Amino acid sequence: MTASTNQRTQYLDVSKRTEFTRSSLHQLRKNGGIPASVYGGGTEAQSIYVDEKQLARVARTGRTEFFELRIDGAQGIPVLIKDVQQRGGKVLHVDFQKVSKNKPIRVKVPLIYNGTAEGTKVGGVLQIQATELEIEGLPDDLPSGLEVDVTPLGTGDKLVAADVQLPEGISLIALEDELLASVVLPRVAEPEAEAEGDAGAEPDAADGAGEKE
Repeated sequence: MTASTNQRTQYLDVSKRTEFTRSSLHQLRKNGGIPASVYGGGTEAQSIYVDEKQLARVARTGRTEFFELRIDGAQGIPVLIKDVQQRGGKVLHVDFQKVSKNKPIRVKVPLIYNGTAEGTKVGGVLQIQATELEIEGLPDDLPSGLEVDVTPLGTGDKLVAADVQLPEGISLIALEDELLASVVLPRVAEPEAEAEGDAGAEPDAADGAGEKE
C-alpha cells in the first residue's frame, strides 16, 4: 500500500478486508493497518484497510483534500476523509466518502488565524470561539483551510462567519452571524469595593468586643 502524487491528484492504495474476527483485527493493527470503510455514490459500504504511515501522508494535507482511493489496484475512486476515530492519539478507524468532481459537497475546513489584533496591544485578549467553518463547493475548488486576518479587531470587536473571504466557487453554509473570534478586556477585581467591604466589617467587630466586656 503506497501513496503517491500525480500533479494535483493524490493516490492511496488500500486493500479489502476479508476477515472480521477480533483476533484478525488485533493482528491487522499490530501490523500497522487501520480498518476503514468507503461509502457513498449509491453503492454499499466496503470494508477495507489502509497502512497507517501511508494514511498519515494523505491526511496531513487536510480532510478537504480530494484524492483517489485504489482498492486492490483497481481504478481510483474519488474520495474525501469523512471521519477519523481516535483513542489516545491513535487512529482506530477511518471513513472515506465517495465524491463526484462535478457535484458540490459540504465540508468543515480549518480556520487559520493570522496577525495580531489591535485590541491586544491595549490590554485586550483575543478569544477564539471556532476553529472550523462549514462551506460548500466542488471537490477541486475546496481549500484545505481558510486564512483569517484578525489584525483590525479592536477591544469589543467580533469576527463572524460572514466576515471570512471565501475563494471563488465556494459558498458559506455556516450561519452568517456565527461567532468565530472576539477581543475582550480581561475582568479585574475592583479594589475600592473590596476596601469598602473590609471597612464595613470593622465596626461590627468593635461592637462585638464591647458586648463581651
